[in-house]
Amino acid sequence: MTQKAPWIIAGLAGAAVVGLLVTRRADGRVVHPDPRPGVTAERVLPPSMVSNAAGAAEAYAAARSAPHVLDGVHCYCECTRGFGHRSLLTCFESEHGSQCDICKGEATLAVQLASQGNTLDAVRRAIDQRFGS
Repeated sequence: MTQKAPWIIAGLAGAAVVGLLVTRRADGRVVHPDPRPGVTAERVLPPSMVSNAAGAAEAYAAARSAPHVLDGVHCYCECTRGFGHRSLLTCFESEHGSQCDICKGEATLAVQLASQGNTLDAVRRAIDQRFGS
């Protein structure tokens, strides 16, 4: 083991702890990210790159239609820890969103509620109620 290895391990452990603290409040509830001003769907995978998994095409279409909503929603599959995702929108910038039932469910619900005129706070509450533990 080199002299740098302990520092690398300590850094990774610290990043994991920070990730946990950033996504959860002291009472255990999640912290939804603030949507980035001007966020677009340009990084969401196009239909030609989305797998044929059940519900994947619909979820990616939802992400493309309302990136400003999904960018303000926490993903309950906890990919912020494992994959470094920033928000639910980030799940659809790779194949991750096509294989994860939580991501697909959250995205379709969030966009459905937003299209009915619900505010981002109302969308977040509904997501918390359905997908939170």
